[in-house]
Amino acid sequence: MSFADEIAIVDYGAGNLRSVSRALGAVGARVRIATRAEDLRSARKIVLPGVGAFGDGMAGLTARGLVEPLRRAAQEGVPILGICLGMQLFFPASEESPGVEGLGFLPGEVRAFRLTDLKVPHTGWNQVWPKRPTPLLDGLKPGDYAYFNHGYYCAPAEEADVLAVTDYGLRYASVVGRGNLYGVQFHPEKSQAVGLRILRNFVRLGSGGDA
Repeated sequence: MSFADEIAIVDYGAGNLRSVSRALGAVGARVRIATRAEDLRSARKIVLPGVGAFGDGMAGLTARGLVEPLRRAAQEGVPILGICLGMQLFFPASEESPGVEGLGFLPGEVRAFRLTDLKVPHTGWNQVWPKRPTPLLDGLKPGDYAYFNHGYYCAPAEEADVLAVTDYGLRYASVVGRGNLYGVQFHPEKSQAVGLRILRNFVRLGSGGDA
């Protein structure tokens, strides 16, 4: 069995790998953990999970030599799904870690919640409102609930990259995407039927990013 037949889950020391692996397995995917650059070269699809800080995440990717392989995979059209911190790492910079360069897949930045009447981090169930058709969200209804846990949110520079939004003191991008790149701010592996549907949709994507 080779990585060409499987989904590579990137291990950079910041991911909830076991629960993501179980959830992908539950929707029929064959998965392996990728810890080295060569693990990503022939991957059919890639999942970049993550919890924790932006700077720590990029440090983990850099230490394992995974930054350039991920950028190359993105440029070559390999479908990549970023989850929570993994989605935030798609962007060039974050207020959480000034001076740290992200992967730069999508233009924009990651900003801190500045809320006086709501608890930060944003933790718990909240609604996801699709903004434009995308195969990643096929079968979901407007307002379906997903599970969130984050203190920073993504602010894409291009409105076309915002696939769905969520309200928490402000309306922010909870799903982003462009071409073969997809990111979800919530945790699909903790979002029950809604999350499994999203993971199943990702597993079924064609190599060009279409269902």
